[in-house]
Parts: sequence; C-alpha cells; structure tokens
Amino acid sequence: MRRRTFITLLGSAAAAWPLAAWAQQMARLPTVGFLGAGSPATADVWVSAFTSRLRELGWIEDRNIKIDVRWAEGRSDRSAEIAADLVRLKVDVIVTYSTEHTQIAKQATSIIPIVFALAADPVGSNLVASLARPGGNLTGLSAQNVDLTGKRFELLREIVPSLRRLSVLFNGNNPTSTTEIDIVRTAASPLGIEVSASEILGAEDIAPAIATIAKQADALFVVGEPLTFTHRTRINTLALAARLPTTYPTRGYVEVGGLMSYGPNFPASFRRAADYVHKILLGAKPGDLPVEQPTSYDLVINLTTAKALGLAIPESFLLRADEVIE
Repeated sequence: MRRRTFITLLGSAAAAWPLAAWAQQMARLPTVGFLGAGSPATADVWVSAFTSRLRELGWIEDRNIKIDVRWAEGRSDRSAEIAADLVRLKVDVIVTYSTEHTQIAKQATSIIPIVFALAADPVGSNLVASLARPGGNLTGLSAQNVDLTGKRFELLREIVPSLRRLSVLFNGNNPTSTTEIDIVRTAASPLGIEVSASEILGAEDIAPAIATIAKQADALFVVGEPLTFTHRTRINTLALAARLPTTYPTRGYVEVGGLMSYGPNFPASFRRAADYVHKILLGAKPGDLPVEQPTSYDLVINLTTAKALGLAIPESFLLRADEVIE
C-alpha cells in the first residue's frame, strides 16, 4: 500500500514537474525592451522585420525570449518614461531608433546594452566614441541622414530645376537637425538658392509651419525623424495642397504622398539590429561591436504626386530610381 502511494505521488510530481520547470524557465527568459520612437501605425513594419529576423536566429517570442514593445508617439517626454520603466524592469537589451530617442535611452542607463536600429550621426551626436569601437553600452546602425543630406538636395534640384527658395522643416528636439540645415545652406548658397528653416516641436505646429512655408518657398526639405515620420501623411497633404514638392530620407514618407526619397532601406536596418541583439544575448559586449553603415540606398519617386504638382520627371531620373510609385 505504501509502495502504491509512493508511486502515485511520484507520478503526480512527475506530471507537475514540466509545468513548474516551464514556469521557472519563463521567469528567466531574456527580455528585449523595444522603445518605439514613433507609433504602431508608422513603424509596425520595422518591428515585424526585427522580430522576423530574431525568429530566423532561433529566438521565439514567449518561448525563449520576451519582447516588450512600447511606443512614444514621437514624444521625447513619453520616450523618457518608457526608457525609465524598461530600466526599472531590468530588461536585457533595449532596442530603439532615431538619434533623439537613443540619447534618451542612453541617459536612462549606462549598464543595459542599447542597440539603435537607426541613428543619423552616431559619433557626431555622442552616442558612441567611434564607429569601429563604440565603447560603452551602445551600438547599432547609422542611418547616415546627415551624410546623405547633400545628395537629397541635388536630387531635388534635378526634378525641380526652377528651385530658387527652399524651406527645411525640422523637429527642434532632433539633435542633428542643425547639421542638416547647415549642409543644405552650404550646398544651396553657390547656386543662389535661398534656404529658410521652419521648426516644429509637436504635431500642432505642422499646419502653421507649412502655411508659412507656402508663402516663402518653392519646395520642402523634411528632416527625417520620428515626429515628422509619425505625421508624414499630414505633412504631405498640406504640402500637396500648397503645391510644394517634398524630399525625404526614406520610402515610408513617399508611399503616403511625398514626392521623393533617398536613403537606406529601413526594414533591412531593423533586421540587422536583430543580429546585434542575438550577439549580445549570447554574451557579446555592445561596445565591442562596430556600428554598421548602410551598403545600399534606395531612390524612390511618387509619379502620382509629381503629376499632381505638374512636374515632368526626366526619363533619365525615372530609369535611375529604385522604385517608381504610380
């Protein structure tokens, strides 16, 4: 009788053991805190690229990894709250993007590894000591927004040859905006093109800014970052109504009515960010992982928008484009 009781108890314990072990394992799952600088509506495709690559590397959500996604909606104050909460939760890695929001994450912790999927100027904005040896707890990928500013200006001039007055729309909280404005002015000055700058700090500033720009510019150069990307449809709608050609750093702006963009493939950058997370979870130190730069760039033109603006895009330009949206 005692033997039967013992076997029954042993069987019950054996049946319960997998559940107990599973619960204990879940409690110890490595956690990635994803600080989304924008919103799900604007950046879900990037998160999907990131999580898809993690799965390819063997990291399955809620099986051997947890991914805590939060959204700042382009607000720096909200981003600071999220970063502080992720630090409090002691996540294993923080993933974010944009220079401004990466700086916020950096201010929140000097211990937890931070991977930035996109940063305009990682060295110039003091995110890392150098591209080859980042040092500290940050590494990731450069979006090269600053480096490509001059090229974007040249491409805009090709399709708007009558350009004489250009306005730059920028978020005053974006630390690299001033550099981009200076580059545009330097490139425009020898050509006799007048450059003005219009600052926004929130969504409520967009309509008044574009109303002013419409009176003083022939085209609009938008500095890419979470605030302008989150509200890109509004910017494009207002710019089109004001008959302002627009130029941007990535395709996402153009697919909702922007005229043209030139820059790296952002989903590809988020896939590479997953590779960094993989290496860090396996023991690599972020400061030892070199910051990567894009190896290819996409030129995208929205032909429907061009026609609405009455612009005749040269055939040679269309042939060079990586994508023509019609």
